[in-house]
Amino acid sequence: MSKFTERLERTLQPILEARDPRQQLSAYHDMPYAIFRYDPDEEFALRKAVSLLATRLQNKGKRLTRIYLSECLTEALQSQAPLEEWFQIEKDVGLEETVQTMANVLSDIRPLVDLVAERMPADPDPLTDVVFITRTGSLFPVYRTFSLLEQLKGRVTVPTVLFYPGDLDGAAGLRFMGVMQPEHNYRPKIF
Repeated sequence: MSKFTERLERTLQPILEARDPRQQLSAYHDMPYAIFRYDPDEEFALRKAVSLLATRLQNKGKRLTRIYLSECLTEALQSQAPLEEWFQIEKDVGLEETVQTMANVLSDIRPLVDLVAERMPADPDPLTDVVFITRTGSLFPVYRTFSLLEQLKGRVTVPTVLFYPGDLDGAAGLRFMGVMQPEHNYRPKIF
């Protein structure tokens, strides 16, 4: 059994199966979402476990929406240039400047929060819908999820789980991909 499997199946799943999971998922009424942390080297095992969890929840009558942050990143970057050009940009100006440019695209030009909000369920029902936000590691080192979660406040009305590759630092701090400086201002519940 993977390190995260017990937390996923015994802690998170029963909450998501509940008639209205929002109160158990979050202490904030306008932030019905939580973070599920896992070790970055368990990415592929997590993807399989999340797919199985989605099936179990659907069998219980939940409607699942999966939002892949890798697709959001691709869409944002392609809004400015074909992906092949981004590789050339990195060669021309270097990694640091390319990362900053990509961060600007995700923050200001084609905001990641808008791309995620656009993928939320149409006609959302908090008693039926559950959203999984995955492939978070694709944002490394360009964009930290703290910004995304804060900006989603008030835009998410259904139980949502962001699957986060990183290390726990204290009770509520997270270190993205296990290497970034820890962010301790996460308000969502961390599983």
